[in-house]
Amino acid sequence: MRIAIIDTSSSRAAIIVDGLREAGLTDVVPIDPASALLAQLERAHPEVVLVNLENPGRDLLEDYFAMSRALARPIAMFVDQSDEAATAAAVDAGVSAYIVDGLTKQRIKPVIDLAVRRFQAFARLQEELREARSALADRTAVDKAKAILMKRRGLDEPAAYALLRSHAMSSNRRIAEVAEAIVTSNALLGDLP
Repeated sequence: MRIAIIDTSSSRAAIIVDGLREAGLTDVVPIDPASALLAQLERAHPEVVLVNLENPGRDLLEDYFAMSRALARPIAMFVDQSDEAATAAAVDAGVSAYIVDGLTKQRIKPVIDLAVRRFQAFARLQEELREARSALADRTAVDKAKAILMKRRGLDEPAAYALLRSHAMSSNRRIAEVAEAIVTSNALLGDLP
Protein backbone atom coordinates (compact mmCIF):
# COMPACT_ATOMS: atom_id res chain seq x y z
CA MET A 1 0.00 0.00 0.00
CA ARG A 2 1.48 3.35 -1.04
CA ILE A 3 0.98 6.03 1.61
CA ALA A 4 1.56 9.74 1.08
CA ILE A 5 2.57 11.67 4.17
CA ILE A 6 1.94 15.38 4.51
CA ASP A 7 3.52 17.00 7.56
CA THR A 8 5.07 20.41 8.12
CA SER A 9 7.45 18.97 10.74
CA SER A 10 10.20 16.63 9.61
CA SER A 11 10.56 15.17 13.12
CA ARG A 12 6.86 14.27 13.26
CA ALA A 13 7.05 12.90 9.72
CA ALA A 14 9.91 10.65 10.87
CA ILE A 15 7.70 9.29 13.67
CA ILE A 16 5.02 8.50 11.12
CA VAL A 17 7.47 6.81 8.75
CA ASP A 18 8.90 4.73 11.64
CA GLY A 19 5.41 3.69 12.72
CA LEU A 20 4.51 2.68 9.19
CA ARG A 21 7.72 0.72 8.69
CA GLU A 22 7.25 -1.09 12.00
CA ALA A 23 3.80 -2.06 10.76
CA GLY A 24 5.31 -3.42 7.53
CA LEU A 25 4.24 -0.50 5.34
CA THR A 26 7.35 0.64 3.48
CA ASP A 27 5.97 2.31 0.35
CA VAL A 28 5.86 5.82 1.80
CA VAL A 29 5.95 9.03 -0.24
CA PRO A 30 6.64 12.32 1.56
CA ILE A 31 4.69 15.28 0.18
CA ASP A 32 6.03 18.80 0.62
CA PRO A 33 3.21 20.86 2.16
CA ALA A 34 4.83 24.07 0.91
CA SER A 35 4.31 23.07 -2.74
CA ALA A 36 1.22 22.28 -4.81
CA LEU A 37 -0.36 19.40 -2.87
CA LEU A 38 -2.71 18.05 -5.53
CA ALA A 39 -0.04 17.97 -8.21
CA GLN A 40 2.33 16.06 -5.93
CA LEU A 41 -0.40 13.65 -4.89
CA GLU A 42 -1.38 12.99 -8.50
CA ARG A 43 2.25 12.17 -9.34
CA ALA A 44 2.65 9.92 -6.27
CA HIS A 45 -0.58 7.92 -6.85
CA PRO A 46 -0.97 6.99 -3.18
CA GLU A 47 -3.63 4.61 -1.99
CA VAL A 48 -3.91 6.48 1.32
CA VAL A 49 -3.03 10.02 2.36
CA LEU A 50 -1.92 10.68 5.92
CA VAL A 51 -1.92 14.32 7.03
CA ASN A 52 -0.46 15.53 10.31
CA LEU A 53 -1.08 19.13 11.33
CA GLU A 54 0.18 20.46 14.63
CA ASN A 55 -2.01 23.50 15.33
CA PRO A 56 -3.79 24.26 12.08
CA GLY A 57 -5.54 27.55 11.61
CA ARG A 58 -8.94 27.77 9.97
CA ASP A 59 -7.48 28.77 6.57
CA LEU A 60 -4.99 25.90 6.55
CA LEU A 61 -7.71 23.42 7.49
CA GLU A 62 -9.91 24.74 4.70
CA ASP A 63 -7.06 24.24 2.21
CA TYR A 64 -6.63 20.63 3.33
CA PHE A 65 -10.37 20.01 3.31
CA ALA A 66 -10.55 21.32 -0.26
CA MET A 67 -7.74 18.94 -1.17
CA SER A 68 -9.55 16.01 0.44
CA ARG A 69 -12.73 16.77 -1.53
CA ALA A 70 -10.71 16.60 -4.75
CA LEU A 71 -9.08 13.25 -3.94
CA ALA A 72 -10.83 9.95 -4.32
CA ARG A 73 -8.70 8.28 -1.67
CA PRO A 74 -8.85 7.53 2.03
CA ILE A 75 -7.46 10.39 4.09
CA ALA A 76 -6.38 10.11 7.70
CA MET A 77 -5.80 13.45 9.38
CA PHE A 78 -4.07 13.94 12.72
CA VAL A 79 -4.40 17.33 14.43
CA ASP A 80 -3.25 18.44 17.87
CA GLN A 81 -6.24 20.69 18.49
CA SER A 82 -9.69 20.97 17.01
CA ASP A 83 -13.14 22.31 17.66
CA GLU A 84 -16.61 21.13 16.75
CA ALA A 85 -16.74 23.20 13.55
CA ALA A 86 -13.40 21.86 12.31
CA THR A 87 -14.43 18.29 13.04
CA ALA A 88 -17.71 18.76 11.17
CA ALA A 89 -15.86 20.37 8.25
CA ALA A 90 -13.45 17.41 8.12
CA VAL A 91 -16.32 14.93 7.92
CA ASP A 92 -18.09 17.03 5.28
CA ALA A 93 -14.87 17.21 3.26
CA GLY A 94 -14.59 13.44 3.16
CA VAL A 95 -11.74 12.92 5.61
CA SER A 96 -11.99 9.24 6.48
CA ALA A 97 -10.34 9.45 9.89
CA TYR A 98 -9.91 12.69 11.86
CA ILE A 99 -7.83 12.13 14.99
CA VAL A 100 -7.36 14.86 17.57
CA ASP A 101 -4.29 14.73 19.85
CA GLY A 102 -3.51 11.13 19.11
CA LEU A 103 -0.40 10.71 16.97
CA THR A 104 1.72 7.85 18.25
CA LYS A 105 3.62 5.24 16.27
CA GLN A 106 1.40 2.46 17.55
CA ARG A 107 -1.81 4.18 16.45
CA ILE A 108 -0.81 5.00 12.88
CA LYS A 109 -1.51 1.58 11.30
CA PRO A 110 -4.91 1.09 13.01
CA VAL A 111 -5.96 4.60 12.00
CA ILE A 112 -4.94 3.98 8.40
CA ASP A 113 -6.87 0.70 8.42
CA LEU A 114 -9.90 2.55 9.79
CA ALA A 115 -9.58 5.29 7.15
CA VAL A 116 -9.43 2.71 4.36
CA ARG A 117 -12.46 0.80 5.67
CA ARG A 118 -14.51 3.97 6.16
CA PHE A 119 -13.55 5.20 2.70
CA GLN A 120 -14.57 1.87 1.14
CA ALA A 121 -17.86 1.84 3.04
CA PHE A 122 -18.60 5.41 1.96
CA ALA A 123 -17.68 4.60 -1.66
CA ARG A 124 -20.08 1.62 -1.58
CA LEU A 125 -22.85 3.85 -0.24
CA GLN A 126 -22.20 6.42 -2.95
CA GLU A 127 -22.34 3.70 -5.62
CA GLU A 128 -25.59 2.35 -4.20
CA LEU A 129 -27.02 5.87 -4.20
CA ARG A 130 -25.97 6.37 -7.85
CA GLU A 131 -27.55 3.03 -8.78
CA ALA A 132 -30.76 3.88 -6.92
CA ARG A 133 -30.98 7.28 -8.60
CA SER A 134 -30.35 5.70 -11.98
CA ALA A 135 -33.00 3.04 -11.36
CA LEU A 136 -35.47 5.72 -10.28
CA ALA A 137 -34.71 7.80 -13.38
CA ASP A 138 -35.12 4.69 -15.55
CA ARG A 139 -38.42 3.86 -13.86
CA THR A 140 -39.67 7.43 -14.33
CA ALA A 141 -38.76 7.35 -18.03
CA VAL A 142 -40.50 3.99 -18.50
CA ASP A 143 -43.63 5.28 -16.75
CA LYS A 144 -43.67 8.43 -18.91
CA ALA A 145 -43.12 6.41 -22.08
CA LYS A 146 -45.95 4.03 -21.15
CA ALA A 147 -48.26 7.00 -20.58
CA ILE A 148 -47.32 8.44 -23.99
CA LEU A 149 -47.91 5.11 -25.73
CA MET A 150 -51.20 4.62 -23.89
CA LYS A 151 -52.40 8.04 -25.02
CA ARG A 152 -51.10 7.95 -28.61
CA ARG A 153 -51.82 4.32 -29.41
CA GLY A 154 -54.84 3.78 -27.19
CA LEU A 155 -53.13 0.93 -25.31
CA ASP A 156 -53.58 -0.25 -21.78
CA GLU A 157 -50.58 -0.25 -19.44
CA PRO A 158 -49.53 -3.92 -19.91
CA ALA A 159 -49.70 -3.54 -23.70
CA ALA A 160 -47.69 -0.30 -23.60
CA TYR A 161 -45.01 -2.01 -21.50
CA ALA A 162 -45.00 -5.05 -23.81
CA LEU A 163 -44.48 -2.74 -26.80
CA LEU A 164 -41.58 -1.02 -25.02
CA ARG A 165 -40.01 -4.35 -24.11
CA SER A 166 -40.50 -5.77 -27.59
CA HIS A 167 -38.86 -2.76 -29.24
CA ALA A 168 -35.98 -2.82 -26.74
CA MET A 169 -35.33 -6.49 -27.46
CA SER A 170 -35.53 -6.09 -31.23
CA SER A 171 -33.21 -3.07 -31.19
CA ASN A 172 -30.85 -4.65 -28.63
CA ARG A 173 -31.26 -1.71 -26.23
CA ARG A 174 -32.34 -1.34 -22.65
CA ILE A 175 -36.03 -0.60 -22.01
CA ALA A 176 -35.01 2.63 -20.26
CA GLU A 177 -33.12 3.78 -23.38
CA VAL A 178 -36.15 3.16 -25.59
CA ALA A 179 -38.35 4.92 -23.02
CA GLU A 180 -36.01 7.95 -22.97
CA ALA A 181 -36.15 8.10 -26.78
CA ILE A 182 -39.96 8.08 -26.70
CA VAL A 183 -40.09 10.78 -24.01
CA THR A 184 -37.58 12.93 -25.92
CA SER A 185 -39.41 12.42 -29.18
CA ASN A 186 -42.70 13.33 -27.56
CA ALA A 187 -41.21 16.49 -26.09
CA LEU A 188 -39.88 17.52 -29.53
CA LEU A 189 -43.04 16.66 -31.45
CA GLY A 190 -45.51 17.84 -28.85
CA ASP A 191 -49.14 17.08 -29.54
CA LEU A 192 -48.87 16.38 -33.26
CA PRO A 193 -51.44 13.89 -34.60
